[in-house]
Amino acid sequence: MKKEAIDLIIEKNPKLAKSRAKLEAMQPGAYCLHRAWGFGRIKSYDAAAGKLIIEFDGDKTAHPMDPSFCVERLELLPETNILVRQRTDAAAMEEMVKKRPADLVVEILSHAPDRTMSAIELENLLTRMLGERFKKWWSGAKKHLAKDSRVAVPNKKAEPYVLREEPLKPEQEILEEFYVTKQPKKKILLAEKLYQFSGSVEEIEKDLPRIFDDLTANIRDARQLTTADRLHGVWVRNDLARHLHADVDKLEPTSTSIILGCPDLPQLAEQLPANFQRRFLDVVTRVYPDSWQEVIINLLRNSSGKFTAECISFLVDKGCGDQVAECFRRWLNEQTLKTSVLLWIIRNRHSRKFAKLVEGMTSPRFLAAIFYAIDNEALQSTGNRRIVLADALSDDPDLIADLLADANDETARDLAQTLLLNQGFEDLTKKSLLARFIRLFPKIQSLVGGESTSRQAETLFVSQESLENRKKEYERLVQVLIPENKIAIQTARELGDLRENAEYKMARQEQDTLLARKSLLETEMSRSRITDFSDARADLVGVGSVVELFNKGSNHMHRYALLGAWDSNPEKGVLSYKTPLGQSLMGKKVGDIVRTEIEGSVEEWTLRKIERWVEVKK
Repeated sequence: MKKEAIDLIIEKNPKLAKSRAKLEAMQPGAYCLHRAWGFGRIKSYDAAAGKLIIEFDGDKTAHPMDPSFCVERLELLPETNILVRQRTDAAAMEEMVKKRPADLVVEILSHAPDRTMSAIELENLLTRMLGERFKKWWSGAKKHLAKDSRVAVPNKKAEPYVLREEPLKPEQEILEEFYVTKQPKKKILLAEKLYQFSGSVEEIEKDLPRIFDDLTANIRDARQLTTADRLHGVWVRNDLARHLHADVDKLEPTSTSIILGCPDLPQLAEQLPANFQRRFLDVVTRVYPDSWQEVIINLLRNSSGKFTAECISFLVDKGCGDQVAECFRRWLNEQTLKTSVLLWIIRNRHSRKFAKLVEGMTSPRFLAAIFYAIDNEALQSTGNRRIVLADALSDDPDLIADLLADANDETARDLAQTLLLNQGFEDLTKKSLLARFIRLFPKIQSLVGGESTSRQAETLFVSQESLENRKKEYERLVQVLIPENKIAIQTARELGDLRENAEYKMARQEQDTLLARKSLLETEMSRSRITDFSDARADLVGVGSVVELFNKGSNHMHRYALLGAWDSNPEKGVLSYKTPLGQSLMGKKVGDIVRTEIEGSVEEWTLRKIERWVEVKK
């Protein structure tokens, strides 16, 4: 716009005088951003109508818009803005996106006020730039940023990303944080990292005595530390002491005094970092020289996660394998096998190293113990948390066959009935598992006779991730876009004659689109049911199958994963089971031929191979 036009606008609306600089920036070719309508570019100014002519992304129509409306609604973007550069220098920007994610963030921060941006500001900008790619890209980019000394990465969501004036070396950054932090546990973790630099970085060597003294006081005086934190800190302190040639036996507290003073060793073990669990077991043998086997067996019985495997390996390495095997058999007979031990036996049942420990364990009784543990966990659970043992049973296609190898029809039927009554499985998972029973014992088929499938037909099977994305979209519609649209309609209505009002027409069209999308999301989410695709079979196509298809028309092989209703990504070989091809393949077996017709084009596909996605993705 020329000076005369701007003067006229301000004369009509004196309040706009404070926005003169922004009006002067509204020149042909300038890029702009509207929170609801997105990225746009000013094409020209119609002086006769007093309107800016603006084109927005995805809309080929040029819209005449009142400059006074634009002052409040549009953000004018400088040439250095990353969204502008994505248009003016697309090749360079895409190269950074794909190969140098940290450089892209540095580039954005370098043009931000004070070289600082909040996490929300940065993520919103990158979302506009990358679209659907953002979530996966940002997950990887943050790992690069954590190692990039140019950027101060926030420890909390409320803290900003800051581009440093001078990059810090990793050890300097950790050292600086060690001296600043007042969190006792974090100080121990930072001291551990600093110790890893000792001997190789001169600056750290000089600071080690001070680090040692600070850490020693921290362990002794900090009341917030748990027993596990304090024991962890003692070991880090002792490593530093040995490096400084100090006598660790004279330092208090000692690992022995902490262990002897702990009333709950299993809980202590579970709270320790995984890389210190073996060290803990070594200390136990010294603290309890006459009874360490019994102490560690008790730790094993009450263990979970990686510590279970650590206890078993430690005992086997110490020549106590027979004792472990005897405990396994006794706990099975007593029906006291814990989930972590059950999982360990499942995963190691074919292991050469542990063959003697699990010998005779894979039996119908063991399957009954699995069902009992799953049902018990489901009864105690207060949320929708996945049951790991149930997933393990479903994900291992050979496990039920292995456990039922010596079963008779009556035993198998009893166990199948136990499965149907178990509260720890979803209905589809039960049916998938029951099918494995039926393949081994066909008489069990009567357990599922006459069951209706009408309810399933109305259900949309979806992945957890896709449902979360739908929920986020819905929340943004309801909380941000629809309220913004209402304001835009009201503002545009005030501009005059609605028949000639492009802003009003645009806002009303957007309202129709937003409300229609809201209604669709509500309907779809009410019908959705989460699946992790572990119910898929290896012999028939279902939701969660990976199929290899021969296309007769193109004479080519194709490979697709048939996943949830909202998971389609053909470029990556992922199709929704609701697509025409997906629906045609449901229930088919290798060798079957299916045909699809899309817009009059008929395709013929031969099913050559079926795999389970939960296995292929590993």
